[in-house]
Amino acid sequence: MEPGLEELMPRLLPVGDCDLAEDFDPTVPPRTPQEYLKRVQIEAARCPDVVVAQIDPRKLKKKPTLNISISGCQPAPEGYSPTLKWQQQQVANFSAVRQSLNKHRNHWQSQHLDSNVTMPKSEDEEGWKKFCLGERVYSEIDALSDNENLGIDYMKVGFPPLLSIVSRMNQATVTSVLEYLISWFGEKKFTPELGRWLYALLACLEKPLLPEAHSLIRQLARRCSEVRALEESKNEEQISALNLIICLVSRYFDQRDLADEPP
Repeated sequence: MEPGLEELMPRLLPVGDCDLAEDFDPTVPPRTPQEYLKRVQIEAARCPDVVVAQIDPRKLKKKPTLNISISGCQPAPEGYSPTLKWQQQQVANFSAVRQSLNKHRNHWQSQHLDSNVTMPKSEDEEGWKKFCLGERVYSEIDALSDNENLGIDYMKVGFPPLLSIVSRMNQATVTSVLEYLISWFGEKKFTPELGRWLYALLACLEKPLLPEAHSLIRQLARRCSEVRALEESKNEEQISALNLIICLVSRYFDQRDLADEPP
């Protein structure tokens, strides 16, 4: 340290002139207060003036999703707003599904998956989108060829959320896949394949919600309300599916500001 700078920065551990033993060794435990303070000063003098942290850039690749919005959902089209009784019944049914899933989770985990089922790794976003939605929906292919109609090719139509599959997914994977599908839904249309997986993932989501999951399901409910409001053909089955997801997010997961109010 420069002499002038040292005058402006008084020592926090001043050591007065003292007679240290000739055999003083700073590498061994101190025997007196003077030896202890001297040893601290020696160690401090060896510290570099600038320290650079070693950061693994791979850990910064994925940005956390914590964008919590306070905006509510758009109202349902006129004549399609769900009644309170209907919403309460859906919540009761959903609660029963969750209880059954938790009760039998160990049993379904022990079941062997079919040889054609290969679950993607948790961080494989594209792999999970294709696994859940199928290449037909993922690639937005309108129809299957005649040869493909002869049998079910799950790689093309997507794997359903079988209990033997979702029971193997831990909470980190459930949240990740939910994020992948919501991200896809943010720019694409609603499909039955997407609806089935969203319902299953919500059924696997543990309470109390983590902040990231809280943000995701609110984002999902708002997106459902946007798609519902823009539904020109008034497809009753699709509007009912969107109503269901909004209902579960708002009334089961206690996001009441997003709930559809009875007409």
